Amino acid sequence: MTQQQLPLEIDCRTLQAWLEQKLPLLLLDCREADEVQRCSLPGAKWIPMGQIPQRLAELEPHRERTIVVYCHHGGRSLQVTQFLRSQGFARAQSLCGGIDRWSLEVDPRVPRY
Repeated sequence: MTQQQLPLEIDCRTLQAWLEQKLPLLLLDCREADEVQRCSLPGAKWIPMGQIPQRLAELEPHRERTIVVYCHHGGRSLQVTQFLRSQGFARAQSLCGGIDRWSLEVDPRVPRY
């Protein structure tokens, strides 16, 4: 699959499989501080959506890697993914349904809010 064909979104089961396979990817949590305090996915880098443009240099080492962006339900992460792609991060993808769907489909130990 070429980068042009790479879907903007991935589902929770795909991410789960990638994590189990230990594929080299960056999990990027774009939620706000109060949300991150409630729950998060292990190993995720946290940059709130509003800070992404100013902190883009922090993502530069991951430019060629898959970056899976997530938020609560998937709306903000989709916007961040589109922004990252516009900045040349061609492998950025959004977690469809966000951490809420992750809790429902993959890991019920992750609290829902």
